[in-house]
Amino acid sequence: MLHLSTLLGNYPGTRAVRSKLLTSPLFELDICDAKVSNRVFPRVVNTREFAVAELALITFFQARAAGRPLVLMPAVIGAGRHQHQCLVYNAERSGPITPDTLAGKRVGIRSVGQTTVTWVRGILQNDHGVDLDSVRWVTFENAHLDGFADPAGVERAQGDKPLLERLYDGELDAAVIGTGLPDDPRLKPVIAHPLQAARDWSRRHGAVSINHMVALDADLARERPDVVREVWRLLCEGKRMAAEPRVDGFDLTPFGLEANRASLDVLLRYALQQNLLARPLSVDDLFDDTTRALEAAFQPDHTETTA
Repeated sequence: MLHLSTLLGNYPGTRAVRSKLLTSPLFELDICDAKVSNRVFPRVVNTREFAVAELALITFFQARAAGRPLVLMPAVIGAGRHQHQCLVYNAERSGPITPDTLAGKRVGIRSVGQTTVTWVRGILQNDHGVDLDSVRWVTFENAHLDGFADPAGVERAQGDKPLLERLYDGELDAAVIGTGLPDDPRLKPVIAHPLQAARDWSRRHGAVSINHMVALDADLARERPDVVREVWRLLCEGKRMAAEPRVDGFDLTPFGLEANRASLDVLLRYALQQNLLARPLSVDDLFDDTTRALEAAFQPDHTETTA
């Protein structure tokens, strides 16, 4: 039997696949035992270790633009969320900070190529008129893709002190915190009424701020479309079984090229504006003939309850 080296985090929509409740007669998924998927993303884009892999979208975009042999499958993986609430400041250390007062502020970000950071910076630039170069961005990690250097004007934090600790101590004025944002009354959103702002943004763009999708080894996609269709079937069935509710009428982990086209188009535009790509890409450039045709192969049930 064919064995596919696989990176797939533990989320409601992937649990049936990870637990082998859902299987295929064509292959077995050898799932990487990683506690946090994003720590493995450099291996996905810098080696050919994985045939099937959850991957952050900006990391995939950068790899695709650089010619790495990966193609996208239109399956959003992970715990979907809006991004507007991820930019926070410490009200205990400073007065109110808004998008209009970010100029000159030190804002901590995990890395300039983090997908959440790209969403937040794009929203600030395009919806609030923030000059991104006026903000003092402080990074803590390299990009996942080897050879990508931080753009000019980005500062690297010195020492091992974590981002959140620096925010609490007043060394940073604000920070972008995605997964792991603590429920702490000291931390206030820079974007006022962030959930309502996110709803308005989604309705205006017909999009959701997706983070991770599935990437495939390009040779597998080209040579074994039958296998790719089976991977797609398993993921679709796992999503259907999870029956995650919609949020404000939006599926935050949508499947299908057309269901994700608007979101991918906006994120590609933000990435290009922020000098994150070696060359411009269109949405269709992210897929090949095999993955572009998956929408017709099998679809999860999209009748989840509206929250």
